[in-house]
Amino acid sequence: MARVPRPAARILLVDAAGRVLLFRFTADDRAPFWCTPGGAVDPGESYEQAARRELIEEVGLPADPGPQVDRRVVDFLTLEGVEVTADERWFRVDVESHEVDPAGHTELERRVMQSWRWWTRDDLAACEETVYPDDILAMLAQTDFRR
Repeated sequence: MARVPRPAARILLVDAAGRVLLFRFTADDRAPFWCTPGGAVDPGESYEQAARRELIEEVGLPADPGPQVDRRVVDFLTLEGVEVTADERWFRVDVESHEVDPAGHTELERRVMQSWRWWTRDDLAACEETVYPDDILAMLAQTDFRR
């Protein structure tokens, strides 16, 4: 079966202390993992518009995503059980601080994204659970120069 194309916007949301926000996903068919905010681009949306929407829906933060800082093409199984090839465009958003407001979470997100936290780079390096992207420390270092 062919993989479904999935354009997606992902966000490196970094606070003034240099910590990055990750959501912990718990699903019945795989081990828990941590991932940045973001998701699929809706029909007719640009990657930038999707990043802005995802920030509002998942984080409760109305913010401009700024310029794209990276692009990745990755294959994975979505939480809905669909094999996709994701064309991910990455954006870095810097904030002083922010408390996540889950009011905009979808039913699926409320079920599988029940916790989140701000991670220091040392915390990420020591994390024993899976973190996506697996090279998030390198991405953070690379984008520090683009602020």
